[in-house]
Amino acid sequence: MTHAQAQDPTQAQAQDPTRDSLAYARETWRTLEPYHGAVYFSPEAAGLYGELGVDARTGYFASRSAVLGAASAEVVIATFYNFNPQLVRRAIPAAWEAAAPQQFTAARLAGIDATLRRILGAEVSSPAMARAAELARAAAEVTVHHPQGRPLFAAHAAQPWPSEPHLVLWHAQTLLREFRGDGHVGALLTAGLSGIEALVTHAAAGDVDAGVLRDSRAWTPQHWTEAVQSLRERGWLDDGPDLALTEDGARRRAEIEHATDRLAALPYRTLGPTDCVELRSLVRPFSLALAKELLPWAVGRLNDESAGERAPRPGTPDGA
Repeated sequence: MTHAQAQDPTQAQAQDPTRDSLAYARETWRTLEPYHGAVYFSPEAAGLYGELGVDARTGYFASRSAVLGAASAEVVIATFYNFNPQLVRRAIPAAWEAAAPQQFTAARLAGIDATLRRILGAEVSSPAMARAAELARAAAEVTVHHPQGRPLFAAHAAQPWPSEPHLVLWHAQTLLREFRGDGHVGALLTAGLSGIEALVTHAAAGDVDAGVLRDSRAWTPQHWTEAVQSLRERGWLDDGPDLALTEDGARRRAEIEHATDRLAALPYRTLGPTDCVELRSLVRPFSLALAKELLPWAVGRLNDESAGERAPRPGTPDGA
């Protein structure tokens, strides 16, 4: 049985008393994610990385990991989880020879500042932005008391808060995103999935094209084929020509997503459903404006949300 034929994994959680809170937590994260994710596609940020002497790909690794200090390639491989190690080693530690970690951190913040101002215009100073920043910061400040087992999150949480509301909102979502991401890595490890195997199962679930996941993380076709074969031998994937989860594979993938949601839920539970709904409503137009230019694959989902609250759908992108 394929993933599409398998029972809706959310049905297995129907009797879970935490399900409703996990649903609004997940949906709040999903609505705000483009607001953070814009930094990875920001031409302004890429230009500033270029001024430091590196290309955009190296700038991605350096700017996101710079909060760890001049980290080794091995540390970045471990914390980013699903990238081909050879790709990371081409970027790190060479980036630190071009510029200091603090310079990359500053370039990242300046880059997203410029992008947000250009795309959102006067909205960066609006009452809606100020209120969204207040709510998101309240949620994010819950996470800073729980850094254990979350190294990349903890390093970002140690950074000072910006003062301007549009950057407060961005930093808050950065913390919420990395808090969730480190928990997701823990769930993948518990399930026995390597970085590339996590990508294969994500593709098999039908959420993202396999080629996009493989190529963006610089895995070769041979690496991908070997991972697919290993997962088939372990009962995750069907033996047919299509990349599809078995019924057991779909169940195990749903367990990963449920564990990720559970590990990430604390800040949203603390904020509460009413404030989460308000936060989503405030940020959705900002996320949509950014997605239209920088993250077009998120536009349809955000438009659907604008038309009315969607049924929660599991799925945590395996890395960015």
